[in-house]
Amino acid sequence: MGRALVRLVAVCVAVCATLQIAAAQTNLYKIVVPFAPGGGQDVLARVIAPELGNLLGATVIIENRAGAGSAVGATYVARSTPDGTTLLMAASSHVISALLNKKSPIDPIKDFTPVAHVGTGGYILIVNARVPAKNAGELIAYGKNNPGKLNYASAGVGSATHLASAYFASRAGLNLVHVPYKSTAEALNSTMRGDTQILIVPTLGSQGFISNPDLRVLGVVSKHRVSSLPDIPTVDESGLPGFEFSSWFGLLGPANMPPDITEKLNGIMAKIIAMPEVAKMIDLQGVEPRSMSSKAFADLLQGNYDTTRKILESTGIAAE
Repeated sequence: MGRALVRLVAVCVAVCATLQIAAAQTNLYKIVVPFAPGGGQDVLARVIAPELGNLLGATVIIENRAGAGSAVGATYVARSTPDGTTLLMAASSHVISALLNKKSPIDPIKDFTPVAHVGTGGYILIVNARVPAKNAGELIAYGKNNPGKLNYASAGVGSATHLASAYFASRAGLNLVHVPYKSTAEALNSTMRGDTQILIVPTLGSQGFISNPDLRVLGVVSKHRVSSLPDIPTVDESGLPGFEFSSWFGLLGPANMPPDITEKLNGIMAKIIAMPEVAKMIDLQGVEPRSMSSKAFADLLQGNYDTTRKILESTGIAAE
């Protein structure tokens, strides 16, 4: 009986220890950023994380898992336990990467639970300052009257900057040469030097170069003007009606997250985005802070998937 009692006590101790570890783990949340530190998604994650930790009463850490056009970080989250403690700070690149990579280990829709929308980011159309165009309409006219004189840079084949520029050229009826680089920074430098003449880049992080004298901003590529750049017209109103290209930012969890956990996190994120100081920091990045229900976010994600697929098909963009 004594030995049986000892074994019972040992089992109880082990179970208690396991429960304590599990409880401790629920106080640790992780936001995975699928790119290196310093990028737009990384900045947004670091704006959100402290407040998320405060409202959850937990520790929230940022983990950068870069590689394969965001697939490395996304795959890690998709294969995590769907308990809400591991989230992906995603953007439109999440969809683009998966659509371009036919061997992608993940499905950008089916393998994830849309948790919370954070904001919408526009893009800006810029040219080298020596290009004689002051708006999108003048650029289109110049390109048609001077075939072969304009090309555009991008952050690489299949990048959002590539899609946006190819889509612009297609809609405008321009025959432009694509010059891919390895990063947005390299594409910017090329455009500033005049090696390339056109570049469409996210408003997120644009404040650092938007006033550069070697560049000229022609328009915002979004439905509406951006509050952080109020004097810059949209491409729609300045030469190419109906044209827009924007990016969403939001938190995704693994597929099959329990609805109650998803809704709890969604409600907390809505409170965070409504905080004036948080909204201001997001807006300063060129992103319009905007919360929505998880269902609305799911619909947005599906819509973005369908639209991106159509753009890829119409422009003929394919991974190299």
